[in-house]
Amino acid sequence: MFKPHVTVACVVHAQGKFLIVEETVRGKALWNQPAGHLEANETLVQAAERELYEETGVEARVEHFLRLHQWIAPDNTPFLRFAFTLTLPEPVATAPQDSDIDRCLWLTADEILSAPNLRSPLVAETLRCWQQPERYPLSLLAAFHWPFPH
Repeated sequence: MFKPHVTVACVVHAQGKFLIVEETVRGKALWNQPAGHLEANETLVQAAERELYEETGVEARVEHFLRLHQWIAPDNTPFLRFAFTLTLPEPVATAPQDSDIDRCLWLTADEILSAPNLRSPLVAETLRCWQQPERYPLSLLAAFHWPFPH
């Protein structure tokens, strides 16, 4: 049975910089937006906010839905990646709660787009989407008859 991995990601922007997490995968330091898998009993928005907190220590609400990317990784793993946006008044201190995260960085778009160590091509593609004007209301992803607290 076909079951793609459902993931969420947050493009966090503050004063011309973007929040990136660095993690070591197979001995290499890779950059990603705060991101992770949807868990049981949570909405996509809840998952995005949980991952943001776990990976950066930042407690904040996502503001917009940005884009859904359907992607097949080089190892043939299928993904559905839901990207969200959040703008903060200024870069904030970070404190990753997830031991897989080595550190958080506030970087410019150019620094990210030219980096050779992105976790996947979706990191750059999601940032390029953020650079476009389209934003969608979170209500687009409403949970229907959801039995759990929002």
